[in-house]
Amino acid sequence: MIRNNKKFIPVMLMPFCEDKSIDYGALEKLIEFYLSAGAQGLFANCLSSEMFHLSKQEMIESVSFILQKVDGRVPVVATGTFDESIESQAAFVKEIYSTGIQAVIVITSLMAKEQDDEATFRSNIQQLLTLTDDVPLGFYECPVPYKRVIDPAFLGELVKTGRITYHKDTSLDIENIQAKIKATEVVRDFGLYDAYMVHAVDTLKAGSEGLSCIQGNYFPELIVWICNNYNDASQKNKIDKVQQFLIDNMDVMHYAYPTAAKYYLQGTYSWMGTTCRRDDIEPLDGETKVKLNDLKENYDKLKLEILQ
Repeated sequence: MIRNNKKFIPVMLMPFCEDKSIDYGALEKLIEFYLSAGAQGLFANCLSSEMFHLSKQEMIESVSFILQKVDGRVPVVATGTFDESIESQAAFVKEIYSTGIQAVIVITSLMAKEQDDEATFRSNIQQLLTLTDDVPLGFYECPVPYKRVIDPAFLGELVKTGRITYHKDTSLDIENIQAKIKATEVVRDFGLYDAYMVHAVDTLKAGSEGLSCIQGNYFPELIVWICNNYNDASQKNKIDKVQQFLIDNMDVMHYAYPTAAKYYLQGTYSWMGTTCRRDDIEPLDGETKVKLNDLKENYDKLKLEILQ
């Protein structure tokens, strides 16, 4: 089953003031930035939001703020699993769901330790499902603290329970994605969103629900354009150019991220600062700024050709 109404779901940045408090004024503008570009949903409290550097109170408050400003225009999902014990994770899943989000996202790498086997992972997932009643859930193959890619057949089993509505894929493996889509295709209310833009077009053609990638924090309108045009034979030359542009600029967009994305946006939007809470990011040095400035110049040229 190929779904033609593809969606871009941004992985939201979190703007901070210079004192590292949340910049709610900039956050409100960021929401409108995504929505005006054509985003059909928002993924809040994710790795791009520096979720591991937010207190639980900040998570609840920021997600509530986002929901208030979105005001029902698009669905919002947010991560809700952080503590080691399944019981405490389940409790916070319920708490963050009470804000009004559409689904709570489960980080696969926090459902079992890296050394734990597949059976332990599956058992913990089943326990979480039991402890969270009927809360709609989704999965995020977050690369931090380590990456745990969910087995396609197991994902299919879980989706068929009716509890799983969303999956953000970071497997970087088109065959794995195709298998996941095949295993879940009978459930209409589930969507797989790919994060890896090297095979963005192939993923969409395979039947994914859409894209959810960091590139959307540089030029969300371009990711929306891919979602809308990926299968249009008359646009093939443009589609190929966009796909190659994303491949060619993969490294520069990932280096020093999310600081790099904030710097890139700051070049156009004065409300975006570059402050981050993470201390494990590569430096935003002069060489990096030159590369990001070149990225903007190259994108502006591409935009004139593709989006006008």
